[in-house]
Amino acid sequence: MNRPTTTSNGHRRVMRRRRTRLLLALATLAAAPDAAAQGCPRADAPADDPLVTVRYLASDALEGRRAGSSGEACAADYVAGEFQRLGLVPGGEDGTFFQRVPLASAANPHAPAGTGRNVVAILEGADPALRQEVLVIGAHVDHLGRGGFGSLAPDEKDAIHNGADDNASGIAALLQIARELARGPRPARSLVFVAFTGEELGLLGSAYYAAHPVAPLERTRAMLNLDMVGRLGSKPVLIYGTGTALEWGEIVGRAAREEKIDFADKPDGFGPSDHTSFYARDIPVLHFFTNVHEDYHRPSDDWQKIDRDGIRRIAQLVVHIARDVAARPAALALQRGAGTPPGTGGPGYGAYLGTIPDFTPVERGVRLTGVRAGSPAAAAGIRAGDIIIRFEQRDIADLQAFTDALRAHKPGDTVRITVLRDGAEVILDATLGSRSAGN
Repeated sequence: MNRPTTTSNGHRRVMRRRRTRLLLALATLAAAPDAAAQGCPRADAPADDPLVTVRYLASDALEGRRAGSSGEACAADYVAGEFQRLGLVPGGEDGTFFQRVPLASAANPHAPAGTGRNVVAILEGADPALRQEVLVIGAHVDHLGRGGFGSLAPDEKDAIHNGADDNASGIAALLQIARELARGPRPARSLVFVAFTGEELGLLGSAYYAAHPVAPLERTRAMLNLDMVGRLGSKPVLIYGTGTALEWGEIVGRAAREEKIDFADKPDGFGPSDHTSFYARDIPVLHFFTNVHEDYHRPSDDWQKIDRDGIRRIAQLVVHIARDVAARPAALALQRGAGTPPGTGGPGYGAYLGTIPDFTPVERGVRLTGVRAGSPAAAAGIRAGDIIIRFEQRDIADLQAFTDALRAHKPGDTVRITVLRDGAEVILDATLGSRSAGN
């Protein structure tokens, strides 16, 4: 047989590339379900407009997207369909976009049985040396369903809590960001986009992802979280976590100037959203947030109140930051101890205990996801899963009561703390520290 000519070699390479693209397209089609076949309502149009996404996710048809519900399943299918449309690679189980997350939890009796689903997609990096490192960009897809536990409108029985701002807005921004970054140029590092389940039940989806990541956490360079970004208006966007990496001030400031958006930076890396699951594992984080409002966790959080252009502006800011982080030759310099969760004696509180609240409402007290190593809480024997119900003689009803009780003391005070552990009351003594003493 004659040796192939250069022309035929080139033709074969082109055909191989075409076959590879076709196989990838077919595999991606198989990875995302047909929403209509699942009994889900169809979206009016592709989600190039963030308000289209918000209106779909916050529609009554999805009944508030409570974790594990059919409405949340439809929301997850919708996100997977959009990831598929953008040509992203499935990052879930068995070649799909989905990562199943157990919801039942001994720590939260209000969590339902069964599973929710994280939706995970990958944009592979272009640099052969850096593509094994990843930047995670996420937003939670679940909300409160028909109210009940977690609702701030307990008298409105069985009312659908549509969660337009919390957090259909974050998912809309996530899809805008994925769309812009997928258009190219492709970043050096890989990007992992995640729509988390179970945030309202105690950060379950993000905690599960952090325990079962697409890439090992030691190769995860940062996490950017979008939660409640739909009410910007003329206000600055709040950006939490700016103290978690040495370079964040420079990166965020430059991006905000170029995108002409005002921001208020908050150094704390902990908070009541999914970035906490990553900072707790020593990953630099940023959390983008347009602040709470009177519709928070109420049936009145509807799409008509959403600022479409505000979502676009915040999404573009995150795109700018993501491109910067993905292109940097070196990893960000993690800063540990970048603030502490509310109620743990961070800067401005004086006394320091070192507990990390769960942020999931409980019937009484404050449940903990953990304690900081070497803290007074750790020395006292306080553990993850404990529920603080009494601080000295003060009953602790909620996080605010805990914060107030801690503020009433000073470093060096020894306090008696009562916790619920496995249904029994346990009394522990803790000697409070101070931030300035290195705690």
